[in-house]
Amino acid sequence: MAAVRTSRGNRGRVTGGADREGGPLRAVGRALKSPVRTVGRLIRRATHAHGAGESGLGKLIELHAVNGAGDVLITVALASTVFFSVPTDEARGRVAMYLAITMAPFALLAPVIGPLVDRVPYGRRAAMASAMGARAVLALVLTGAVVGGGIQLYPAALGVLMCSKAYGVVRSAVVPRLLPRRFSLVKANSRVTLGGLVATGVAAPVGAGLHQLGPRWPLYAACAVFVAGTLLSLSLPKKVDSAKGEESALLAADPDHLHGPHRRTWGDRPRLALRTVGTSVTHGLAVNASQRVLSGFLLFFLAFLLREHPMSGQSAAVSMGIVAVSAGTGNALGTAVGAWVRSRPPERIIVTVVAAVVVAAALAAAFFGAAMVAVLAGVAGFAQALSKLSLDAMIQRDVPEQVRTSAFARSETTLQMAWVVGGAIGISLPLVGPLGLGVAAALVGAGWACTARGLLHAATASGRRRLT
Repeated sequence: MAAVRTSRGNRGRVTGGADREGGPLRAVGRALKSPVRTVGRLIRRATHAHGAGESGLGKLIELHAVNGAGDVLITVALASTVFFSVPTDEARGRVAMYLAITMAPFALLAPVIGPLVDRVPYGRRAAMASAMGARAVLALVLTGAVVGGGIQLYPAALGVLMCSKAYGVVRSAVVPRLLPRRFSLVKANSRVTLGGLVATGVAAPVGAGLHQLGPRWPLYAACAVFVAGTLLSLSLPKKVDSAKGEESALLAADPDHLHGPHRRTWGDRPRLALRTVGTSVTHGLAVNASQRVLSGFLLFFLAFLLREHPMSGQSAAVSMGIVAVSAGTGNALGTAVGAWVRSRPPERIIVTVVAAVVVAAALAAAFFGAAMVAVLAGVAGFAQALSKLSLDAMIQRDVPEQVRTSAFARSETTLQMAWVVGGAIGISLPLVGPLGLGVAAALVGAGWACTARGLLHAATASGRRRLT
C-alpha cells in the first residue's frame, strides 16, 4: 500500500508502488519526447533567425513547409495507385476531362482572384486556412478512392491541385507584409521556398514508408498535416490581413499600355502611373509565365510518357521519381543561388537562365533519352526558381510600396494560370518524346525571344539610373 509522506518538504507526495511503477514509464516518455523537442527547437531556430520570428515570417516559412509536405504525401499516395493503373489513353482522357472541369472555375476566376484579395484584405489568413482545410477533407475523400477506384479520385486529386494554386496566390501577397527589418523580398521568398523544398524532401521518403503499410496511410498523414496547416494559417500575425495604405496594381508597363475599362480612365494619368508596374516587371512576368507553361506541360506530358515508355531498365514509378528528384534538386539550387547573385541585374539573370532552358529543351528533343529528360527537368527547375526570385527583385525595386502587395498577388495569379495552360497542352499532345520536348522548347523559346531585348534594355536603363 502506498505511503503518504506528511513532512514539511514533501507534504501530500505519494510514494511507494505507484511511483515505482510509473518511474520507468516516465523515463521512456522523456526519452521519446527529447529528440522531438530537440528537432522542434532546431527548426524553430532556423525559421525564426534574423528577425523572422518577430516579424511573423518564421510562421509563414513553417506554414509553407507544411504545405509542401502535405502536397508530396498526396502525390506519393497517388503515384502508384489506380490514378495510373487504367489504360493510358483512358487515363489521359479522364485527367483532361477533370482538369477542364476542376480548373475551369480557377481559369475563369483567375483574373479576379488578385482584385478579390485586394478588395477583401481581411480574408488572407482565412483564405489560406480554407485552402489547407479543403485539402484535408479531399485527402480523406481520396482514402476511399485509392482502394476502390471510385469516380471521385480524379476530381478530388485535381481539387487538391486547385487549392494548392489558390494557396500560392494568397501566400505571394502575404510575404511583403511580414518582412523583417533590412530583409529583401528576394531573401524572404528564398527562405520560404527553401523551407518548402526541405519539407518536401523529408516528407517524400516518409510517404513512401507509409505507403508500404497501405495506400491510405500517406493520405491519413496528409490530412493531419493539412489540419495543422489550417491552424497555423490562423495563427499568422494580424498584420497579414491589414491593407492600410494599399492600392490595386495594374499589370501594365505604363498608362499607355492599359486595355479594357482602365483605358477609359486616361485622364487620371498620375494615379495610373503609380499603379502600373513598369517595363521590367511586365517583361519579367511574361517570360516567367512561359516557364510556368513549361512546368505544367512537363508534369502531365512526362507523367504519361514515362508510364508508357519508362527509362531503360526502370519502372514507370522509378522513372517519374528520377525526373521529380532532378527537378526538385534544380529548384533548390536555383533558390540557393538566388541569394548569392543579388548584386546582378535581375533582368540579365532571367535572360541567361531562360536561354539555358531553351537550349536544354532543344537538346532533349534532338537527343531524346533518359539522361536528357532528367537534365531538362533539373535545368527547368533551376531556371524557374531563379527567374521567380529575379521577378520578385524587380517588383520590389520598380513597383511603389502602395501597390506592391497587389502586384505580387496578381503576378502569381497569372503564373498559376500559365501552369494550367501548360498542363492542358501536355495532355493533348501525342506521347512522342521528341515531338513533345520540341513543343516545350518552342513554348519557352517564344517567351524568351519576345522579352529578351526588352529585359536587356531595361537592365541597361536601370544601370544608368543607378550611376546618375
